[in-house]
Amino acid sequence: MNPRFSEATKNLDSLYNQLLAMPPVTAGSLPKTMPKKGIYLFSENGQHLYVGRSNNVRGRIGRHCRPGATPRMAAFAFHLAREATGFLRASYKKEGSRKALMEISEFASAFSKAKERIRMMDLRFIEVDDPTQQAIFEIFVSTALQTPYNDFDTH
Repeated sequence: MNPRFSEATKNLDSLYNQLLAMPPVTAGSLPKTMPKKGIYLFSENGQHLYVGRSNNVRGRIGRHCRPGATPRMAAFAFHLAREATGFLRASYKKEGSRKALMEISEFASAFSKAKERIRMMDLRFIEVDDPTQQAIFEIFVSTALQTPYNDFDTH
């Protein structure tokens, strides 16, 4: 293995165990002190659903579930709303676009409910300062836990 990559991955198991050992909180009960940069994990009823990374963990968690968050800010909630309404195929045309879906009252309601649902989910996070290690660790956690709502497709 390339030595630089090996160095970047040497503590993944330790970070993973620390993340899973954290007693879960909810987005509505975040502690006063928490890491600025890192990885976060949303789970529900014991099932791990989504892992993300940010250089502003507190702010990013809020954007996933804040009532006023837009579909671009709350991609996880948007995905949950797609699933709830059956509008599963992404479109880069006007018809089926995020904007068009938000004009459908059933979809807009499902999106709001998804943000409420995320606010109640179990949440864990861990500090990871280095952006390369954040990227590698996000993929590591998503792969290890088989989080169903992570999508690494290119756009």
